[in-house]
Amino acid sequence: MNLITTFQDRFGDWLTALLEHLQISLSALLLAIIISVPLAIVISNSKRLSEIILQISGVFQTIPSLALLGLFIPFMGIGTVPAVAALVIYALFPILQNTITGLATIDPSLKEAGRAFGMNKWERLKKFELALAMPVIVSGVRTAAVMIIGTATLAALIGAGGLGSFILLGIDRNNPSLILIGAISSALLAILFNLAIKYLEKSSFKKVVLSLALLTISLGAFYVPKMVQMTQNKDKIVIAGKLGPEPEILINMYKELIEQDSNLSVTLKPNFGKTSFLYEALKKGDIDIYPEFSGTITASLLKDPPKTSNNPQTVYQQARDGILKQDNLVYLKPMTYQNTYAVAVTRLLAKQYSLKNISDLKEIENTAKAGFTLEFNDREDGNKGLKSLYGLNLQVSTMEPALRYQAIESGDIAITDAYSTDAEIKQYDLTVLKDDKELFPPYQGAPLLRQSLLKKYPELKAILNQLAGKISEAEMSEMNYQVKVKGKTAQSVARAYLKKQGLLK
Repeated sequence: MNLITTFQDRFGDWLTALLEHLQISLSALLLAIIISVPLAIVISNSKRLSEIILQISGVFQTIPSLALLGLFIPFMGIGTVPAVAALVIYALFPILQNTITGLATIDPSLKEAGRAFGMNKWERLKKFELALAMPVIVSGVRTAAVMIIGTATLAALIGAGGLGSFILLGIDRNNPSLILIGAISSALLAILFNLAIKYLEKSSFKKVVLSLALLTISLGAFYVPKMVQMTQNKDKIVIAGKLGPEPEILINMYKELIEQDSNLSVTLKPNFGKTSFLYEALKKGDIDIYPEFSGTITASLLKDPPKTSNNPQTVYQQARDGILKQDNLVYLKPMTYQNTYAVAVTRLLAKQYSLKNISDLKEIENTAKAGFTLEFNDREDGNKGLKSLYGLNLQVSTMEPALRYQAIESGDIAITDAYSTDAEIKQYDLTVLKDDKELFPPYQGAPLLRQSLLKKYPELKAILNQLAGKISEAEMSEMNYQVKVKGKTAQSVARAYLKKQGLLK
């Protein structure tokens, strides 16, 4: 029942995600066909060359999709382009293999007969070879289509949208209904494509060509309105946020203030993905603003990190000056609250072993399992610092941010990293241990934007700085709780805070 209710409430979002998923999948499939089939025809007469090309395309399939997306972002930016490029790479092998196989299994006597009638290679292909090989070729296309539709869910990580956005949001909000909506929709779409393309295996050559033409026209129908919209929306600001309710609340605040106090319109891209994705997208100009934290800039984004400090003002100035000099990015004034890293345990464990400080974990480092995010596990102000400064050698499993709280609730782990404003601290009744050796630097949040954007729209500085010095840790934690646990929308929570502060008219 909850699944049906959630689907009804989010039907508009689902329809948008479905269309985005179709756009990405169809684009990748069409490009893969355009590349693979002609290439296979060219190399089909050379067995050695065919084997080399197939091996190379097969190796491409073994590259993790997230790695491909991460590699593409600095060159292609974010959104549809890198997502489609990655999917095309995965789709090449089955289409190539089946096209080569289909052409190789044609009766040699037919080819000889064609030559006897004076047909060249192109004429033989056009007259009968492609038609005879078509069932095998279409079978490869069918395999590629199913693979593309399943893998396309990852496109949501880089702002390309699609059904994966439901899955990511469901994981982040611990909402099985959202996960199921995304997963079931993707599975049903793959099944429908599988059945439709299977029907084409038995169809005539002309019908297959006609289907490809219709596919191309359909994609044009998807892209033309977007291109028109891009030309009409020159004064639109794109603001993105990392995964989680807190960035989504903040970017909604930015949107409300900008649209109230300027003539600019704002497009939001919430639950965008990892820090590196947003950072690269901002530098490339695919997004205009995103909320970042001072400690993240100094520890992760600056190529020449400054000496670690625990003074909030010092860290902010290092972040502001360093990122401007390095990337021409402007870091505006920070808010009050510190969303610093923390180490949390269950209240029961804290009581059982009298755990108050991080140093106290030494007593249970060999018996209690920890679950850390990949980012925390690899940071000097994360698990590396726990080893060097605290001398802790914990048994660590790495996992996605949202999953570590589920793991600690189920008892699979006993220790986890957290952010000091996480709603889950209250939700799961966790105890945050005191950072008694001051490992974690200050993490104050503020808008990060390109200097060129600020020169174009100088009013943005004063508008966004209205949040400077505001939002306490208690207020941010409560807002996160309202969105993540109580199910309120980030927009409504953001508006309520701004009204309370007198920032919205």
